[in-house]
Amino acid sequence: MASSLRPPKVSMELHVKNREKLIASLRQHLSDSSNPLHGFVLLQGGEEQTRYDTDHLDLFRQESYFAYLFGVKEPGFYGAIDVATGDSFLFAPRLPSEYAVWLGEIKQLSYFKEHYMVSTTSFSDEIGSVLQQHYQGAGKPLLFLLHGLNTDSNNFSKPAEFQGIDKFDKDLATLHPILTECRVIKSKLEIELIQYANDISSEAHIEVMRKTKVGMKEYQLESIFLHHTYMYGGCRHCSYTCICATGENSAVLHYGHAAAPNDKTLEDGDMALFDMGAEYHFYGSDITCSFPINGKFTSDQSLIYNAVLDAHNAVISSMKPGVNWVDMHILAEKIILESLKRGNILLGDVEDMMAARLGAVFMPHGLGHFLGLDTHDPGGYLKEHCSDLQSLERRKEPGLKSLRTTRDLREGMVITVEPGCYFIDALLLPAMNSPKTSKFLNQEVINRYKDFGGVRIESDVLVTAAGCYNMTKCPREIGEIEGVMAGAPWPAKNISC
Repeated sequence: MASSLRPPKVSMELHVKNREKLIASLRQHLSDSSNPLHGFVLLQGGEEQTRYDTDHLDLFRQESYFAYLFGVKEPGFYGAIDVATGDSFLFAPRLPSEYAVWLGEIKQLSYFKEHYMVSTTSFSDEIGSVLQQHYQGAGKPLLFLLHGLNTDSNNFSKPAEFQGIDKFDKDLATLHPILTECRVIKSKLEIELIQYANDISSEAHIEVMRKTKVGMKEYQLESIFLHHTYMYGGCRHCSYTCICATGENSAVLHYGHAAAPNDKTLEDGDMALFDMGAEYHFYGSDITCSFPINGKFTSDQSLIYNAVLDAHNAVISSMKPGVNWVDMHILAEKIILESLKRGNILLGDVEDMMAARLGAVFMPHGLGHFLGLDTHDPGGYLKEHCSDLQSLERRKEPGLKSLRTTRDLREGMVITVEPGCYFIDALLLPAMNSPKTSKFLNQEVINRYKDFGGVRIESDVLVTAAGCYNMTKCPREIGEIEGVMAGAPWPAKNISC
């Protein structure tokens, strides 16, 4: 299936506005804390990495904070912004003459200045002297360096380092929470890129549905998705490693890794759970579709699928600024449990099930996460150094502890809505043997689902002033999915709320 979409031209004005947004927020913070409005924000871009001890270079992708502020696709760069004036500086690596032989033209500094819309360009071995010359204050110039915890990975961002940095004062505390909060609220230009990544990824998911056949390999469906987003969408990078799970594999939440490499043969009667999203100019998508391999839902498959779909739709219908994300997770859990009770999989009072945290047995992951330059965009648990940001704590209960944020929704956030229902032995067996939860489980019926796997439905949702907007355009209703898999046309469809 060809595509009517065309890769959009990206204006570096996006990154100019990102820098302006950061400097405005940083100045506000410094004014509130009675600190002088001077110094430089300094970030170090990503470096190319070779594979272990070989000379094989893995395909480079820019570090996300640096990409946010400067949009630079090449490795080895530094970037700075003068807090007082807003002037921007880009520092390029000084390349050897041999580069032109093997890797192409060595671009002039003037090219980078014009292309990336910065005030000044120099070489990276000139950082110290250029910033010293530009500094208008007294004493040592101050550098605001990026250093803070990513609460999704538990890794710390890397502060910039360069020869001569000892001649500057350094602030490692201020920049990270302010810059992270800038990334949480998306601009119009950012939303346009995320929408494009959603559009081409939605198309690719539909292409996968149409071509899925019994006897194929999971990796063949992964290949169809990657081909479509690259061939027609210009997306060389994926937002994450594709999850192409069928049958019992769909109960493995992060299937598709090196030890489980999307290599099962598709079998008649299996459900598929395909979690795949393309990236365009650093901005990503994250979409999951679940459907039967043979194109027809059984009654058992319909029960589980509709339980998840009802949760997905209820959350999207409830989303608006001020709504708390924990409440949305609890809403999704409750709807799934109610559906499982109606299907005789569960017994007893749903409120009692909720109190026993039974929902986490069937949906152990969080409801969703911020999306943008990273699949799991940062900002879920900002705490320190910003008095205007709510101090947030991670919940400790099963299921809720896996939430990637507990924040209230705000206009301009892009967040995934991805409820799921899985039959995971590692969770079901302890629940069946626990007095706290075993009384709710109809073990005879649950045994029928032993090799079912799971269902997840994931859409990328923009929070708007009036509510929200579903950026993902995949068929979701059972009739829609069966129609598409049988060859029916699929008109692009948006869900507004």
